Amino acid sequence: MHPDSVEKKISKQKSRSHLLQEPVNLNELEKQLINRLQGDLPLTERPFLQIADELGTTESEVILVLNRLLEEGVITRFGPLFDISKGSGCFSLCALKVPQTDIDRIASIVNEFPQVAHNYLRDNEWNMWFVLAAKCQDELTAIFEQIVELTGCPGINCPKEKEFFVGLNLPV
Repeated sequence: MHPDSVEKKISKQKSRSHLLQEPVNLNELEKQLINRLQGDLPLTERPFLQIADELGTTESEVILVLNRLLEEGVITRFGPLFDISKGSGCFSLCALKVPQTDIDRIASIVNEFPQVAHNYLRDNEWNMWFVLAAKCQDELTAIFEQIVELTGCPGINCPKEKEFFVGLNLPV
């Protein structure tokens, strides 16, 4: 497979308002791939080829399995994590108070914003939480206010005051 086409083969990820919450039976390659992708992606022209070599399979099989895991909702997102504070941006943890009967509709609205890094539900009065990223605080505030207006839900905006790094690896 030509290197230029490899990344194009990864499925366009769809925003999901609900995570897959039933047990999933994974084969050994799926488990190994999920475990391997929780670390750094090789910074090479063909990272999936290097991962395939490490796992004893082919580049096209790695891409096929990754796409299937994304399409089935086993993996909800595959992509880079950027430290926006190292650049010139800012971000904030935001919450909405969403009626239980309107969760899916509101999640769809929030997830349409490219500045929303992720969106999740909590069992609380402030039940929908998301991270909002923007170039500057004024832009972030304007986007947050637009989300509140479009959803009609009360919101809170909690800008980051201090950075904490917590590594998370969930071996399968």
